[in-house]
Amino acid sequence: MHVVIMGCGRVGSTLARSLEDRNHTVSVIDSDPDAFRRLGPLFNGTKVTGMGFDQDVLTEAGIKRADAFAAVSSGDNSNIIAARVARETFGLTSVVARIYDPGRAEVYQRLGITTVATVKWTADQVLRRLLPVDAEPDFRDPTGTIRVDQVPAPDAWVGVRTVLFQAQTGSRIAWIDRLGEGILSTREMVIQEGDRLHLVMREETAAAVYAEMEKGPDKE
Repeated sequence: MHVVIMGCGRVGSTLARSLEDRNHTVSVIDSDPDAFRRLGPLFNGTKVTGMGFDQDVLTEAGIKRADAFAAVSSGDNSNIIAARVARETFGLTSVVARIYDPGRAEVYQRLGITTVATVKWTADQVLRRLLPVDAEPDFRDPTGTIRVDQVPAPDAWVGVRTVLFQAQTGSRIAWIDRLGEGILSTREMVIQEGDRLHLVMREETAAAVYAEMEKGPDKE
């Protein structure tokens, strides 16, 4: 892939290096040429000085051959404008914008621009560490219908097949963290002590899912 990144702050420079480590080509745009020092001496991508919503600047960065665009500067307005130019003028479908205002992020999400609401994400991370395990999910889809929860394997369910767990609770196991590795569940897989289950469920059924987990497996 070729990826164009607007913004060479901590997020943009880290993203650029991570993409290069995965053998993708990268162009980074920033209005401050000194910002490119964050990329380090081993960065082999293109550095373009200018405004990331300027079409000529984007063209210089290779937007016409790009597979994806990320707007991760420190300004919401700049990020949104650049994301819209990349999507609407250059026809990119894989566009992500960093937005600090969660309300605005939701609006642009509905318009088809994937957004990362920085403040909301950070607050959610803190909430998930403060509140009980079932209080705040790892993820909600933009409509608020589907959630993904990360749950330590309940003692009562250790030794029970994952297919039975899913049938009784009404949830789906997206994957399991086991001994430091993510694994996909199969019909014959058994829940083990120390597993962390990543559960997909409807928001409206979350209370029932947790009630079934707490009750334990039905007697056969």
